[in-house]
Amino acid sequence: MSWKISIDSRAKKELNKLDKFAQKKIITYLKTKIETSENPRLFGKALQGNKKGLWRYRVENYRLICQILDDELLILVVKVGHRKNIYLD
Repeated sequence: MSWKISIDSRAKKELNKLDKFAQKKIITYLKTKIETSENPRLFGKALQGNKKGLWRYRVENYRLICQILDDELLILVVKVGHRKNIYLD
């Protein structure tokens, strides 16, 4: 069973603002760890509070905020950013 990765348009803009090295690290992480995993929840952490239902993945100093859609086997990346800015809104 493999998962599909989809990146929201807002998250794509955030990803494109990062340097090329960080972009490559994040894309590689998504393809190697998350997409091929039986259970993508093993690599992430469930968020709480107003972000309940979303999951956080850590790639060095960057965080990916994702929604896991089990019925579609889809990981939707909704936000990408540096760890100091990602949880502010």
